[in-house]
Amino acid sequence: MSDEADRVLEVLNVSRETSERLVVLAQLLEKWNPRINLVSKSTLNDLWSRHIMDSAQIFDLADPGIASWVDIGSGGGFPGLVVAILAAETNSPYKTTLIESDQRKCAFLRTVLRETDVEGEVISKRIEQADPQNADVMSARALADLNTLFSFAERHLSSEGTMLFPKGVTWQKELKAAQESWSFSHEVITSKTEPNSVIIKVKDLRRV
Repeated sequence: MSDEADRVLEVLNVSRETSERLVVLAQLLEKWNPRINLVSKSTLNDLWSRHIMDSAQIFDLADPGIASWVDIGSGGGFPGLVVAILAAETNSPYKTTLIESDQRKCAFLRTVLRETDVEGEVISKRIEQADPQNADVMSARALADLNTLFSFAERHLSSEGTMLFPKGVTWQKELKAAQESWSFSHEVITSKTEPNSVIIKVKDLRRV
């Protein structure tokens, strides 16, 4: 295991079983990535901080004791797979669902869930075609702008649900554009892994 992995696992302060599951995730990602490009090749050297730690901080922003979490456009499984692995230790969320339209990426997601012996559902459909999920929490990483994400939330998030969306340097522009069409409350949290990035926590979403 790399020094970076050791450092991240120490910060996460999770059980030995959870640590082992995260190692399996990292190993499978490195094995599959050359074939189906799950994450940018340039980020593989920083896999533990750029993807696993980044996903774990999203997980930590959710309220405890939630029933369901849906990760849309899951791709390589961030944050969805990390959420499912951490939830196996905390039992919150009780159910994790990953929505991904690419069948090859779905095969990877299901392989990780099987190899880590973690519960989770993978829905192989487009986000707008999947059955409404009524989730307590919805996440999406590097998928779309806030306006588009909010339209997905309108379909898949419960009326009292929370959205957790990591965003890069253009987040303020996206937020301003979204406020023209939507009413919502929000909190902006500085990312622990990307100094110029944030996680936008959104609640009370309504169309204007």
